[in-house]
Amino acid sequence: LVKVIKEKNADDLSSGMLIVLISGVSLWIWYGFLKDELPIILTNAFSVVVNVTLLICCLIYKNK
Repeated sequence: LVKVIKEKNADDLSSGMLIVLISGVSLWIWYGFLKDELPIILTNAFSVVVNVTLLICCLIYKNK
């Protein structure tokens, strides 16, 4: 994420891969809620925030 923001270049990233990753991590958050496990929820919520930010950067900086 830091490299993409610094270089303003996301040509090496796949938006499809990021969407699949965000979907998987979101399912982990759901699992955390089902099991009432705060560590699972918090760590995966942070991962979703980072990956959504990366996806947004990917959409903005792709082929610029």
